[in-house]
Amino acid sequence: MKFSLKLLSALLMTQSALVFAQGNADTIFYGGPIVTVNQKNEEVEALAVQNGKIVAVGSKQSVVKDWQSDKTKLVDLKGQALMPGFVEPHVHIIVTSMFENLWLNLSNFTLPYDTLETISEKLKAELKNVPPGGWLTGFGVDPSRTSPFMAELTSDILDKVSTEVPIFIVNQSGHIAYANRKAFALAGITDQTPNPAGGGIYVKDAQGKLTGKLVEPPSYLAFTAKMPVPSEAQLLGAMQKTMKKMASTGVTTVSEMSVGANFSVDQEAGIYKALAAKSMLPIRIRGYLWGEALPVEYSNIKPNEGDDRLRFIGVKYISDGSTQGLTAALHNSYDYPKGSKFSGDLDFSDEKIFNLMKPFFDQGWQISIHSNGDKAIDQTLNNYSKLLAGNPRPQDRRLRIEHFTVNTEAQVKKAVSLGVVPSFTIGHVHYWGDAFNDQILGPKRAERIDPTGDFKRAGGRFSLHSDTPVSNVGPLNYITESVTRLTQSPLMKVLGPEQRISVDDAIRGITIDAAYQIMLDDKVGSLEVGKLADFVILEQNPRQTDPLKIRHIKVKETWIDGKPVSIQ
Repeated sequence: MKFSLKLLSALLMTQSALVFAQGNADTIFYGGPIVTVNQKNEEVEALAVQNGKIVAVGSKQSVVKDWQSDKTKLVDLKGQALMPGFVEPHVHIIVTSMFENLWLNLSNFTLPYDTLETISEKLKAELKNVPPGGWLTGFGVDPSRTSPFMAELTSDILDKVSTEVPIFIVNQSGHIAYANRKAFALAGITDQTPNPAGGGIYVKDAQGKLTGKLVEPPSYLAFTAKMPVPSEAQLLGAMQKTMKKMASTGVTTVSEMSVGANFSVDQEAGIYKALAAKSMLPIRIRGYLWGEALPVEYSNIKPNEGDDRLRFIGVKYISDGSTQGLTAALHNSYDYPKGSKFSGDLDFSDEKIFNLMKPFFDQGWQISIHSNGDKAIDQTLNNYSKLLAGNPRPQDRRLRIEHFTVNTEAQVKKAVSLGVVPSFTIGHVHYWGDAFNDQILGPKRAERIDPTGDFKRAGGRFSLHSDTPVSNVGPLNYITESVTRLTQSPLMKVLGPEQRISVDDAIRGITIDAAYQIMLDDKVGSLEVGKLADFVILEQNPRQTDPLKIRHIKVKETWIDGKPVSIQ
């Protein structure tokens, strides 16, 4: 008997439909709001999963009728909410795991602020844990959140902690560090040592003497080269702990933005590849290579190399420093200290950074540039315009700007016209908003930081992130922060009311729009048939919760590929 191809295709489609109709889902969820974040922003009654993918969403009656078998597990949500797994588009896993688990964690996101005295006492207490020949390393001091305002560590202060043990402390921003004289001696840095390339500065006083302060990561390298390297077991254990902690907040996918910033690019990529090969990645990773560590001819890793659990998709550069650290590049000077003429510096000339990124753009890599200040944002947008010249569909490249903190309305419009997708460290508003408004930038500039409202009105897409270890991972926090824009001080000032967005817009910034930014929106970010079964179960529906209380909603479970993630 002869069959035409058309008839055979029709028969196969019918047979497939019959198999599905018989019902063979692994799991069906029902009994609570299922927030799809699809184009219609629908909530449905039930969702079915098979082989790690979503195979049905809709009414409980239809999903159960069509998909339940005697082997299907039925999960009653009991009123809890099911949402797409959160997408955290800007993290630094390796450095966070070291700072949080292997170094002394000095971060303080609560009130009251620390003082130089309380910080020194914490360092002195840690000395007993430093092994012979070791360094006292710490992370998280923040002058903009220290009392008195902008009180900073110096070599003089750190020498009072110890002159025998080398001390190296990284600022909360990651763009500044402090060291005692023992550390400077071991690093071989003297008053005569020139600043390193790439924007690094060994800060000196008016007499040309080292103060103990270091600006930008290139200035750290001479110190980190002399520090004991953690063992493989220590590092992998710390990374596992950090990734599981991320999963515990409902995060199922992250972008590691600094592959190669701590060790070499190949070493760090190899660490992630080894973890993936051993099924030891509890979350999905999208990797961005550290651009400043790449020779122009680099080709050991190809654009888009990997799979759905681990894939390398971009190259990332840094154009300026930290706004709260007073090192972001601004067009106009900082308000602090009073009468200051300093406006921050660009890390590279326009030509230099363009020539660094163009070969990788031409290879097909997604480009991401850290740009905090409006001067840095202008440089990045101008260079992006050159990269995209003649491209009829610039949105296909989804070029990224990280932070986009101090900005203008014109920059927002230009970014949208270029298809640029910014990612906002929305914790700037909550944790540093008072400092920006009252001391560092003044109200006019401070109210525009992280301009989510403007991007929404201009028709652009954006994501929200922590930049961990700069702030803690917590997508539900990001919703509260972007919807309310309340600062942390007891007065709870609304910083830039016109930049507030709706809860639904904020949800998109941690789900489908964040997935779009990392070119994964075809597989995650919404609960739709055919997508990967990545989701989070919340104690209550954030769409029906007071925005101030959304950050306190408990994450009950996190699922990836249709299976619960162990966070122990």
